[in-house]
Amino acid sequence: MKRMIYISLIINVVVLIPVCIGLISNASWVEHGYGPASPARGILLSIYGSILLVSLGLLINPLPMLVAPLLLVQVLYKLTTPFTVGNFTNPVVISNILVALVHLFALWLIFKVSQQPATDRGLLD
Repeated sequence: MKRMIYISLIINVVVLIPVCIGLISNASWVEHGYGPASPARGILLSIYGSILLVSLGLLINPLPMLVAPLLLVQVLYKLTTPFTVGNFTNPVVISNILVALVHLFALWLIFKVSQQPATDRGLLD
């Protein structure tokens, strides 16, 4: 479980650093996936920046009880984006689905380990 938690958090960091930089700098590729600069895109940057900062903090202290809610919220919003965007071909939608699958596996492991008696598991095993 510990390895999978780290994988999910590292994916967040590796994906969100360039995305946040791209949104801040209005990089040429950003408009294709996120649309033109707008207040909504600024709000999205705020959300992505928050997820990035929380993920960085959790890499320092990856407590499953704190990681699980972050990943759960991400899975929910990522799996609903094809429906809110209206297609499955947008590059952001595609990457969201792929990341959600990884996070779902991490959540499953966290849940599975949390169901074991405390004597059978370490906090991050």
